[in-house]
Amino acid sequence: MTFQDLNLKTPLYNAIDDLGFKVPTPIQVKAFSPIASGKDVVGIAQTGTGKTFAYMLPILRDLTYSRQENPRVLIIVPTRELVVQVVNEIEKFSKYINNRVLGVYGGTNINTQKQAIAQGLDILVATPGRLYDLAVSRVLQLKSIQKLVIDEVDIMLDLGFRHQLMNIFDILPEQRQNIMFSATMTSDVDTLISDFFINPQRISVAVSGTPLDNIEQVSFNVPNFYTKVNLLIHLLNDKKDYNKVLVFVGYKKIADRLFEMLNDEYTNEVCVIHSNKTQNYRLRSIENFEQGEHRVLVATDVMARGLDIDDISHVINFDTPEYPENYMHRIGRTGRAEKTGQSILFSTDKEQDAKTAIEDLMQQQIVLIDLPEPVVISKALAPEELPQLNEPYNPTKQFQENVGPAFHEKKAKNKKTNQGGSYKRTIGQKYKKPKTKGDKNFNRRNKKRK
Repeated sequence: MTFQDLNLKTPLYNAIDDLGFKVPTPIQVKAFSPIASGKDVVGIAQTGTGKTFAYMLPILRDLTYSRQENPRVLIIVPTRELVVQVVNEIEKFSKYINNRVLGVYGGTNINTQKQAIAQGLDILVATPGRLYDLAVSRVLQLKSIQKLVIDEVDIMLDLGFRHQLMNIFDILPEQRQNIMFSATMTSDVDTLISDFFINPQRISVAVSGTPLDNIEQVSFNVPNFYTKVNLLIHLLNDKKDYNKVLVFVGYKKIADRLFEMLNDEYTNEVCVIHSNKTQNYRLRSIENFEQGEHRVLVATDVMARGLDIDDISHVINFDTPEYPENYMHRIGRTGRAEKTGQSILFSTDKEQDAKTAIEDLMQQQIVLIDLPEPVVISKALAPEELPQLNEPYNPTKQFQENVGPAFHEKKAKNKKTNQGGSYKRTIGQKYKKPKTKGDKNFNRRNKKRK
């Protein structure tokens, strides 16, 4: 099937030709008719298969010109970077269409976003937190929403956005079309669908958790953090093959530590991104990595969802993710648009259970490779790997009666007691007479009387 078979309008065909797209992906073909018919739709497809275009093609085809100020299409995504990306994709397809698109997210001036909303818009792309803040301020009116799209809903629930999503559903019109796309399906997502979707049509081009066939997956068993660093440096020394590498870590602190160590080895070739970085820093890091100014990008799972960067040669999982769905989203950053890619997983002994969970989700084994001989096995441990000696909290435990003398012994300065007037008492002992003038006159009168 070609795009001509989708019965699009001429402006969309012109935009598709400009982008150089020839054939729609399977999820784009299967989702087009149900979404265009107005049904509630739940789409499951591997990341990197064009889910954004799958829901935007039918929406843009039927979105007529309007002068009303309130948005008619609402797209909710989990991260700021995904807001920027979705807005850019919509603008590419809307090159010959007269519509107004706006993206809003936290970490930026809300007053500037309020001013942009007041000018009117047709499509709003937003993160849940900032969307709710704008709706509560009543600057943003959601009464005209006809189509609601929730992209990467599973990560929203993982990030704790469930309460905000419930509040947003309460202020949306009841008569609307609900569309949801994700690469994985969880029990929480199923509950959300049953509560708010009306007889949705489920579209799946792959079983939830199925990786793309064009991504080669290998793994290394590594004893500790610093050995992982040595292995990573050994791999990155091959600059020809490892020309655009995305390195995922579990926590922000580890991301900063790894960035500093890699930057010492590869100056001006490495950048880092996580949620503690400012929005401008994050966007600049993505831009530099995408344009090839930086060869390596160290990131937390904030980068694992929906980010579309061309020609990533390798995704390296420096830490094995605790949730197997996160692994699926991580490796989906490579091998996009039917190109080949490679995923490499580092796992310590403590991470073997998480690795097994990933293999169970994919229903396939990740090829295990021996460590290369030049890689030095480090005996040093990172702070997170040191044994923890803290005793668990025990509220019923009583203090011991027979404790050492140091427990009761006080320092000399703490043995003093406050007897009041210490200065006057010291002066009286030194001079054997009152110090004040009144007392001296009183003493003279007593002497004369005698």
